[in-house]
Amino acid sequence: MKKYLFIIICLLFSFPFQGEGRERGSKRSNSRQTVVLSCDLHCQGCCDKIMKNIAFEKGVKDLVCDLDTKTVTLTYDTTKTNLPTLLKAFEKIHKPAKPIQKEASDPKTESDANSGASTPD
Repeated sequence: MKKYLFIIICLLFSFPFQGEGRERGSKRSNSRQTVVLSCDLHCQGCCDKIMKNIAFEKGVKDLVCDLDTKTVTLTYDTTKTNLPTLLKAFEKIHKPAKPIQKEASDPKTESDANSGASTPD
């Protein structure tokens, strides 16, 4: 009987608690960041080169090349890498990239612009 009790106790402590798994998952989702980069893409070969090299950098979760707009949308884990490190990886493959600044992303700025703050003619 002691043998079975010992086995049951060992099994209970060998499985992680459900609460810890949920907390870790929420931290991971908060640590992801998406950035749009402007890159000099000439052809599909340029996109393939980026996909083959940058996709395997540490922390990269998603990578989308758009040849028409010459942009690369990159989602990465901020706990494993950062933007300057990823930009250096682009330079290594001779495809320098720059982050694109988003205009009027703040709702207050958009509402001020639409409130009639312009000067009369």
